Amino acid sequence: MGLITNFYEATAMVLFGIGFVTLLLQKNLIKKIIGLNIMDSAIFLYLTTTGYITGRSAPIVIDGVVYAGAYVNPLPSALVMTGIVVAVSITAFALALSLKLYEHYGTLDMDKIALMSRGGKG
Repeated sequence: MGLITNFYEATAMVLFGIGFVTLLLQKNLIKKIIGLNIMDSAIFLYLTTTGYITGRSAPIVIDGVVYAGAYVNPLPSALVMTGIVVAVSITAFALALSLKLYEHYGTLDMDKIALMSRGGKG
């Protein structure tokens, strides 16, 4: 019964696990960046679902404040919006660095890049 009532939280945990395993086990930098983005999305989903309260309305005051308990807390939404902007920026920067690494080493395999950076042959 708990899985049905906490469906979004369980989905966020599964997505985070998928992203974490992808980040740890893949050698390709692009796949690692995708894993990081999956983890980001899982965190955003979790924050969004925990910030929503059934029966409350958006904190947009038109005719005066009824009472504070009638509104949803806007802080989780603001955190998610800020996190999305930061995640997109970090993804763009990581992809730009990956492009430069590929131009320099000719591969995106982390093991080969580490070997070549120490002076070995790839």
